[in-house]
Amino acid sequence: MSMALKQVFNKDRTFRPKRKFEPGTQRFELHKKAQASLNAGLDLKQAVQLPHGEDLNDWVAVHVVDFFNRINLIYGTISDSCTDQTCPVMSGGPKYEYRWQDEHKYKRPTALSAPKYMSLLMDWIEVQINNENIFPTNVGTPFPKCFMQVAKKILSRLFRVFVHVYIHHFDRVTQMGAEAHVNTCYKHFYYFVTEFNLTDHKELEPLPNPSASQMSNWPVFVADALSRRWSHVHKLPPGGASH
Repeated sequence: MSMALKQVFNKDRTFRPKRKFEPGTQRFELHKKAQASLNAGLDLKQAVQLPHGEDLNDWVAVHVVDFFNRINLIYGTISDSCTDQTCPVMSGGPKYEYRWQDEHKYKRPTALSAPKYMSLLMDWIEVQINNENIFPTNVGTPFPKCFMQVAKKILSRLFRVFVHVYIHHFDRVTQMGAEAHVNTCYKHFYYFVTEFNLTDHKELEPLPNPSASQMSNWPVFVADALSRRWSHVHKLPPGGASH
């Protein structure tokens, strides 16, 4: 990452504290292997593939935490322009509105401002990835049967951060000169979730497939998303069809 981007993506602007892997653990070694592939410039479609002999649950767990850290950082850089006034509804353009629902305060899908939604989302993800019964850290401790379901829900919700940032704050991303970094993170995320079928295709509809030609036309896509008028709005709770 260039010095300019390091100044933009600094720890003081992180929306939530970064989650780390403990040195010496299998998860830490997998994380280093994944980062080495990215740093070596390996094609992202190849970089997301499960390394030979590795466990899929471990590979998914490493990427869930890594994407949480990176998307958390991306949102943190634009959060000063994402307020209750500028973004009174958590949405991705006029067609997609995301409503929050949980097992505590919000029993039914509830319309919230984007920053409120983001805060609840990151809090919820932190609880999941810090739960040893879901994301075990000890070598030899098996993953629960519900792990992949939880991972899918986390990734589907994280994708909505990309949707909101791209459609409502792309001008801010461009102003900071960070569009290449955000695009790479999005492509990495997209290829990973589609490689292992971790996000429902309906959830991915708000943003296009990040092929080389489409990524080069992001400014056009975003301008089109903001100017078009749809006849209806999809109001989606935080887990798609499953809450």
